[in-house]
Amino acid sequence: MRVLVLAIGKCGKSPEKDLIERYKTRLPWKLEIRELAEKRGGSADDCKEKEADLILAAIPDGAKVVALDERGKTLSSAALASTVSDWQNQSISTLVFIIGGADGLSKRVRQSADLVISFGAMTWPHMMVRAMLAEQVYRIWSIIQGHPYHRE
Repeated sequence: MRVLVLAIGKCGKSPEKDLIERYKTRLPWKLEIRELAEKRGGSADDCKEKEADLILAAIPDGAKVVALDERGKTLSSAALASTVSDWQNQSISTLVFIIGGADGLSKRVRQSADLVISFGAMTWPHMMVRAMLAEQVYRIWSIIQGHPYHRE
């Protein structure tokens, strides 16, 4: 499976980037993080709409899309792994995760997603979310494979 993370903004050199790289090297799936330009100037809604154009244009045809948003469902790792496994069984080869900018995601992006999830009610820095997502993708793979990394 190919996993594409579409993220608004640049990560740069950081401890979070080091964590992301650690999980990328462990993961047999191809994990790509594509950074999209953060839009500034104008209202928060205007910026979200400009970012939405970039996000929606970057989604490959036939991909399943998971948007990360504070209004999303809070799932266990096992439940998310089950969903991804179902998609694999449907011959879905590309999974896209979307991380919005500082103002979040537009309604248009949330509505276009196959699934909208939340990492909880707390606010997380966007770079930390990237690292947490990389770990969860590795965890999803390990659950699907029956690898002992994940423990209930």
